[in-house]
This record gives sequence, structure tokens and C-alpha cells, in this order.
Amino acid sequence: MDSLTLICTAALLAAGGLYWFVCFFGSAEVKGKRAVQLTGGSIDKENVQDNYKQYWSFFRRPKEIETADKVPVFVDTFYNLVTDIYEWGWGQSFHFSPSLPGKSHREATRIHEEMAVDLLGVKPGARILDAGCGVGGPMRAIAAHSKANVVGITINEYQVKRARMHNKKAGLDSLCEVVCGNFLQMPFADNSFDGVYSIEATCHAPNLEEVYREIYRVLKPGSLYISYEWVTTELYKAEDLEHVEIIHGIERGDALPGLRTYKDIAQVAKKVGFEVVKEKDLAKPPSHPWWTRLKMGRIAYWRNHILVTILAFLGIAPKGTVDVHEMLFVTADYLAQGGEKGIFSPMHMILCRKPAAE
Repeated sequence: MDSLTLICTAALLAAGGLYWFVCFFGSAEVKGKRAVQLTGGSIDKENVQDNYKQYWSFFRRPKEIETADKVPVFVDTFYNLVTDIYEWGWGQSFHFSPSLPGKSHREATRIHEEMAVDLLGVKPGARILDAGCGVGGPMRAIAAHSKANVVGITINEYQVKRARMHNKKAGLDSLCEVVCGNFLQMPFADNSFDGVYSIEATCHAPNLEEVYREIYRVLKPGSLYISYEWVTTELYKAEDLEHVEIIHGIERGDALPGLRTYKDIAQVAKKVGFEVVKEKDLAKPPSHPWWTRLKMGRIAYWRNHILVTILAFLGIAPKGTVDVHEMLFVTADYLAQGGEKGIFSPMHMILCRKPAAE
């Protein structure tokens, strides 16, 4: 074989390998997104990097992410930047779940979601609300499991489009409805839902009382609300600089106005009128560590980071995607540290009832 033939053969093999690597590597769980389809959500491709810088600028003005009027922009910008990467690298359910022996991550996620609606005790045909639905992974699992009609609300228009597309593709669009809106000011009538759940979503609210009060308003008397909350645990020490850095790292990388302590959750629920039926940190033993999936994903991260870098260089992925991907990797490390040290939980569960008679 002469040199030219050898070079051409090597080039073809390299090109074929790159095509396979780029086009066929999707999420390890659900291939809802391909690497070549990465976008900035509703942000124009040429503006992704500027919006990434805008996201970080909020942390130079921390008071702006403590007010209800600024948070929608803050959170919307974040989810425009990360939604495609989340779908590609994690799946359609943007949350954690306890690791279950003998179960895949996808199965553990589904079981975690189904438990939420089982605790609500709703019947087929009931109308329930997903407060902070993302692209609708939990919504579809819950609708399929319970046969309830699920209405999801998300602040991000791009996520609404993705959720509707997934709902139709799954054949669940008759059970699943998605609305674009702010869960601090929901476009729903009083006493209009038979149950409400939020899975790792209300952490984005600047004031937990405001979102709980709004959920209380739309929930029918006698019905239940369940939430999986992000909290600092009893092991967190505010005077420990390492603890503080870990928690701040989680907040910066996940668009959080500020993590609450585990003590806040039930207090706020009671303050707005709820009766607390059950409260439990689902991350604690005998549950298996939820953060193992993050640690196991390190090799996948480097593989994906190389791919994202190549796509950005070629102009296929928006400029700024590499920065967003790196931010999420750094955040994953903070999350894993928080889990290992026991100072952070993403699944502090609270089950509440709106009194039957007010």
C-alpha cells in the first residue's frame, strides 16, 4: 500500500470514527439529544457565550437573585444554557434518586418519581400539578404509572417545546399538558388540582414561602402536596470554610438564590397553612448514595468535553457551550462532595395536606 492510499484510508477511518462518535453518542440513559443538536435553548446561537457571562454576572450582584422580579431571568437564562446538555448527558429527568441495588439509574429514577405520586394517593383521571416540570421526564413517568392528568409548569419556553415533543413521542400528550409560567404566580384557578408535586424544583425560588403559598392556593382542600427539596443538613457547619465553599459551589452552578436548611422546610409549610403529614431525608441510610452516579460519570465527562470542544471549534455547537459544560462538571464535583460529607441532600421529602375545611 503506497503512502497516499495509506493516508486516505486513515483519513476515512478517522472521519468515520468521528462521525460515529459525534452522531451516535447520546445520553447514557435516554438518547433524547445528540451531541450535534446541542443549542442554547431559546438563545440565538451567536449569543450563547454572552448569556453565559450574563448568568455569572448575577453572582456579582447577589441581592438581585434574592428578589422575585429578578429570579425568572436568572433561572430562565440558566435553563436555556444547560437544558440540551442535561438531556444529552443525564436524561429527561433533571433530578437525583437513591441508588438501588440491581437497578439501573434509569429504573431508580422512575421508582423515585412513582413514589411521589403514590404518596399523593390520586386516582386515574385526577388532575395534578408538576411545579417546575423541566422537559417532563417525571411527568411522563407519573402519568404512565398513575393514569392521572398531569399539568406541568416551567419558566423556560424552550423546555415547554421539548416537553411537548417528548410527550407526543411517548404517546402521553393526552395525559400531559405543559404551560410556560412562573410557579410564584401560576395561571391556575384556586382549588383546581387534586394533588401537587415538585421534584428538586422549588430550590430555584428566592423565597420558599411564596412558592408554597401559591401551591397551597391552587390545591384542593383535603388534597396532598409532596416535594423533594434541596437542603443543607444538620451536619453543615456555617463556620467551616470548606462546607461553605461546597454549598456556594452548588448554588453557583445550579442557579440557586440560596440553599435552605432542612429545618426551614416544615416551618414554611406550616406557616402557609399546610399540615405536615410526613418528612424524611430520602438520602440518608439505608438509602444507597445518590452521588455515585456523578462520580461514575467522570470518564464520560472527559469524553463528552472533548466532543463538545470539537463541535464548538467546528461551529456546530454554539460558542460558549464548552464553558457551560465545564461549569456543570465543576458543579457535579461540589454536589458529590456535599453528598459524601453528608452536608447536602437533594431529596429532603415533605408530604403536606391542605386542610379539608378552612
